[in-house]
Amino acid sequence: MYSFLMKSTDGTSYTKLVDIKDFSDLSQPPEALDTTTLTDYQRTHILGIQESDNITFTCNYDKTDYQTLAQLENTETYFAVWLGGTESGGTVTPSGDKGKFSFKGYLTVTKSGAGVNEVQNMVVTIAASTPVVLS
Repeated sequence: MYSFLMKSTDGTSYTKLVDIKDFSDLSQPPEALDTTTLTDYQRTHILGIQESDNITFTCNYDKTDYQTLAQLENTETYFAVWLGGTESGGTVTPSGDKGKFSFKGYLTVTKSGAGVNEVQNMVVTIAASTPVVLS
């Protein structure tokens, strides 16, 4: 069970935005900088800056969810991905018992194309403005 959440305005809690079907890697390894000299017999490296690609989430399309997400566009916001949850009566409550990853960023939501006999999806993209951290 994976949930995409937004931090409350008072900064004390998170609100579930939407259930997600999949998400991209939350972070990338740092770039390896080549420190090899002409006297070395083997390449040597040091760690450089960590890459930060956009984080994308695929979600089932729902007009109300889409409108809620669209209202967050162009505003830097605290987000989180919580892994794990509990289910009761068909309702899943995020718990984060398997990990809580948090970050700040700018959200964009787009409606995916569709075809015959396909579920309607939307894609949420976050341009992270802080590192993703396990909290």
